[in-house]
Amino acid sequence: MTQRTDTGGRARERADGAIDAALRDPQGLAWMAEHVTDLKRAVAGQRILYWTLAIAFAVGLALQVVGYAVKASHPQEPLGLAVDLLYALGWALWTGVVVVVFVEIVPRVKRRQIKQAIDAYEDVVNLSHAAGAAERVNPTGT
Repeated sequence: MTQRTDTGGRARERADGAIDAALRDPQGLAWMAEHVTDLKRAVAGQRILYWTLAIAFAVGLALQVVGYAVKASHPQEPLGLAVDLLYALGWALWTGVVVVVFVEIVPRVKRRQIKQAIDAYEDVVNLSHAAGAAERVNPTGT
């Protein structure tokens, strides 16, 4: 359940309970004051996404290997079905991560690199225009 509160003229949605209680506690406020910069950096960046993908890849690969190893021993039907499901889940997890990397992560990195190159080019052009304008204003350099 959420409630709407007006803080500083803007409405914010927040969860009832644990967060409110922690922020009323002086120790909770002190901890938050210490770690707010790190928390903002972690939320703003891609660290959570990358960790989730790495964990999903490792778990998927492990499940597929375990499923394959148990499948090789030709288990009877109830266990055989569970092993097939385990193998398929592992395969789906790690190949899903590979697809996400090639469809989502790599293009995002390339866009960021191209944007940085464009920004650097625009900075150089702006500096050269500013230097040219300064030269036209004071051609003798004095």
